[in-house]
Amino acid sequence: MIFLIVLLAVVLLLAGFEMLLVLGVPALAYKEIFYAKLPDPAIVQKIVGGIDHTTLLAIPFFIFAANLMGAGQIAAQLVNVVKALVGHTRGGIGHVVVGGSMAFGSVSGSAPATVAAMGRMVYPEMRRAGYSDKFSLGLLVASAETSLLIPPSITLIVYGWMTGTSISQLFAGGLAVGIVLGLAFALFVWLEAGKGGVTREPRLPWSERLCAIWQAKWALGMPVIILGGIYSGIITPTEAAAVSVVYAIVIEAVILRSLTWKDLFAITERSAINTAIIFVLLAMGGLISFFVTLAQVPNGIIGMLDQVDAGWITFLMVANVCFFIAGMFIDPNSAMLILVPPLFPVAQSLGIDPVHFGMIVTLNISLGMITPPFGLDIFVASSTLGKPVAQIIAGVWPFVVVNILVLLLITYVPQISLFVPKLIFG
Repeated sequence: MIFLIVLLAVVLLLAGFEMLLVLGVPALAYKEIFYAKLPDPAIVQKIVGGIDHTTLLAIPFFIFAANLMGAGQIAAQLVNVVKALVGHTRGGIGHVVVGGSMAFGSVSGSAPATVAAMGRMVYPEMRRAGYSDKFSLGLLVASAETSLLIPPSITLIVYGWMTGTSISQLFAGGLAVGIVLGLAFALFVWLEAGKGGVTREPRLPWSERLCAIWQAKWALGMPVIILGGIYSGIITPTEAAAVSVVYAIVIEAVILRSLTWKDLFAITERSAINTAIIFVLLAMGGLISFFVTLAQVPNGIIGMLDQVDAGWITFLMVANVCFFIAGMFIDPNSAMLILVPPLFPVAQSLGIDPVHFGMIVTLNISLGMITPPFGLDIFVASSTLGKPVAQIIAGVWPFVVVNILVLLLITYVPQISLFVPKLIFG
């Protein structure tokens, strides 16, 4: 009977139903078959309980702040700073794409917002510098995934809410893992540039570099406030999200005058829609988690691992494969809502640190954002740049391989994920 429930979800997915129904209809069918006596108000309570948590308040704030900065000048100023510092190196504008994506990620926490903002600014420059169209598109889409790891990451906030893991510690771990992923992409850029035909930006004297940094002082203030406030303990991640919105509005609308009141209303509307989509999925995720617990799915997985004498190494490999397959067909948030509830208790039983497992989950989510055929950021790039989806997919595949290699490194070397959290929090 469980197989029929899973089959129903697959049929709904293939038929093109919204993820709300793909997740919700099988869950309600499971309730009617196995827990028919469970009162309907209890189901409503679980759905509402899925979003009734103060931690989740950070999500709409960070989405709003990301949209504000993407439409204003903060994103461009951050890219100009990176260009001044590394544009002259071998790979030139390719390194600016990676560094700029990490910088924008440090104030937005959203991969789609990073793809849209970076694509408009640097894609033409990559083509002028001599990069192929395929490589340029692949790098733009893949580099944006660092924003899911570099704090403030919306994905890490959702994982922390689902598992009860400290978001501040997750942010610290994500900082280290995001830098590792960014360095891997930068190495790939360096190798590609070595083939020849790629120009560099002129080396700027330090006086001009410092001038670029000074001109971007308002943009650089955002990550300082967010990360400095969180790691110093002055503000919580949720409070930092609220501060980021106020800061972005003041800088973009009042100081830089890059946004009008009409722009603010349009951005607010778009942010509300984005938030509603995520929260509807989170609400349904609360119901799924409830039934996963009732069905004792984690205990079943633990029993199966005991039977085959499998340890944490095998478990993490299986978890990675599950996330990879899910990421090819459903959106990353849905994959996390489906897979984390049954897998996280098993990870705990095997002694896997929650922060380490969170880094593995988030890297898998990052991979799912760029994995064909339904990688979300592929379609964002297509819409932003007016490029065919097939053309972007052709450029993304090499970066999928790089992402998988980094995923294996993070999976089996836990110290990379845990070094910074232990350094800051002990």
